[in-house]
Amino acid sequence: MTVRLTSWDGVEFSVFVAKPAEPPKAAVIVLQEIYGVNPHIQEVAENFAKAGYLALAPAMFHRIKHGVSLGYTPEDMKVGMTYKAAVEALPSPGVLADIEATVEFAAKTCGGKVGLVGYCWGGLLTWRAAELVKGLSAAVMYYGGGSTSHEERDRKPACPVLAHFAEQDHWIPTETVDAFEKQHPEVELYRYPANHGFNCDHRGAYNEAAAKQARERTLAFFAQHLA
Repeated sequence: MTVRLTSWDGVEFSVFVAKPAEPPKAAVIVLQEIYGVNPHIQEVAENFAKAGYLALAPAMFHRIKHGVSLGYTPEDMKVGMTYKAAVEALPSPGVLADIEATVEFAAKTCGGKVGLVGYCWGGLLTWRAAELVKGLSAAVMYYGGGSTSHEERDRKPACPVLAHFAEQDHWIPTETVDAFEKQHPEVELYRYPANHGFNCDHRGAYNEAAAKQARERTLAFFAQHLA
């Protein structure tokens, strides 16, 4: 189902919600790739719900475009990159305000702790939110594009962070992951013999073994920090 929330600055946005069969043990917020809250992101949320979490996927493009749900063609990528650039150009705090509103809603709705997981651009937003958004008990980023850049590496997360990176990722240079790991020994970091986007079974980069291992580690991380 979908609900509508309002950020502190009065902006309304939609959130895809997946509920577990039993009362939720905690909440997990899923942050999209550059392709919007598309069928894949909805499936990711539903899988977290199957693991017992209230799962919420807020629309991160709504401040510039409503209802974005793209596929994974080269043309879709161009469109998604354009939307991402427009959102990144918004005045601070931008969509972090919407993430914070989702965290508050999730905490009130489930009555427990709240974790955050993001993929690609959502991974970068997750890294930023780990420092700047209140109410998070854990954060997991999958191949967060830009998170290992010099300016982003200086962030100081306020909650435990787990990071998944791909060894064959042409979007995130290995040397920047090395620098990130050195600067943040507190982050639980793993690398996989895979390409960028390895978790997404809707695209050619999908790597079943890497996705399965990363999911197991993610669920264990959430079990530890959201209990």
